Amino acid sequence: MKPISFALRIVLSAATLACAASIGHVPFVTLAQAADAASSGKAAGTPDTRPEIVIRGEYLARAGDCIACHTAPRGKEFGGGLAMETPFGTLYSPNISPDVQYGIGSWSADAFFNMMRTGKAPDGKLIYPAMPIAQYTKVTREDSDAIFAYLMSVPPVRQPNRPHDLRFPFNHRDLLLGWRSLYFREGEFKPDPTRSVEWNRGAYLVEGLGHCTMCHTKINMLGGSSRDKQFAGGLIPVQNWYAPSLTSDKDGGLGDWSIKDIVDLLQAGISDRGAVYGPMAEVTYHSLQYLTDDDVKAMAVYLKSLPDSDPGRKTGPSAKADPKVFARGQQIYADKCAMCHGANGEGQLQHYPPLAGNQSIEMDSAVNPIRIVLNGGFPPGTQRNPEPYGMPPFAQELNDADAAAVVTFIRTAWGNHGLPVTPKEVNELRNAPLH
Repeated sequence: MKPISFALRIVLSAATLACAASIGHVPFVTLAQAADAASSGKAAGTPDTRPEIVIRGEYLARAGDCIACHTAPRGKEFGGGLAMETPFGTLYSPNISPDVQYGIGSWSADAFFNMMRTGKAPDGKLIYPAMPIAQYTKVTREDSDAIFAYLMSVPPVRQPNRPHDLRFPFNHRDLLLGWRSLYFREGEFKPDPTRSVEWNRGAYLVEGLGHCTMCHTKINMLGGSSRDKQFAGGLIPVQNWYAPSLTSDKDGGLGDWSIKDIVDLLQAGISDRGAVYGPMAEVTYHSLQYLTDDDVKAMAVYLKSLPDSDPGRKTGPSAKADPKVFARGQQIYADKCAMCHGANGEGQLQHYPPLAGNQSIEMDSAVNPIRIVLNGGFPPGTQRNPEPYGMPPFAQELNDADAAAVVTFIRTAWGNHGLPVTPKEVNELRNAPLH
């Protein structure tokens, strides 16, 4: 008998997993079912076609947010072709539908698992780390097989893969050997026996399929991230959104958040502490809203447990802004913002987040508040919040100086501890990509 996977151990105590409405009931494989599969005579490496495994695979593919990268705008699901801009050129996501010629229809379950575990394609080519290979290596064999079973069940897409467009020398895959020696550690997630089943489940989802460190850890010039800086936050290259630190309360950490607030933000896209925008809105829309309450709570429990590298919120007097800039920002705020966010930044829960005492406003980086003022936006429409309230864009109404003034005002008013913003900072973000 195969060793029981971490995901399976969780299920043995719960028997089944109640999934979000659009996924339905997601039964996990039991020991008896695993034994039946092993003795069924099914050819090794072929996809498992049992409905319960396919449904479970769909759920896990949601957890891994596969559809977000492997489906181009207005394209067919899993047909690939999504352009991913990087500092090294443009990568195009591959077709992972079961089409034999262009997709992964000729792959076996063994080949798919080997790709997940090693970050190598069946032909031995090294996979570019735009795919979260350093995280997916942690996925168990059982979960990999379920995902493969689901992908083999979706309609095949006859769409050729588009070649990557990378600058020299980054178009030579051999360079990835150096990257892998620094940033890739192959191996399945190992539960911490000193922690609860719930904590370990959350760690498995966050560190593995959820690949949260891909954004919430600063990416260096080599396209890698330091393990000792995991979850410390950083600017997402090219997209120019700032992924907040999850380990410092001075820079967006979760130390004084309740588990409920974290769950609400991840699953509904909005909570009493704020709302998700930018790339995180897409994660909630495509992935997190479909996870079960138990799984999202497990993720929240794990995230809440991350050690605070710099304990406590920012304190002391607010930064001093130029009085004329502050006054101009205050006037703009009263005219365009106070109706929703309140005269004193108190907000209107849960539709309009409070700005007073808001960590995302006080962070050292002003990228996100500048982008929200310029581009506006909506939290994602989710099952728990199907008709989100949004914010209009002000890029056409406010010049760089005025936008800088109002962002400076909200970052330094009401006891907030952000720093003033310059017109130059605003100008640099005017043409940032919206997605």
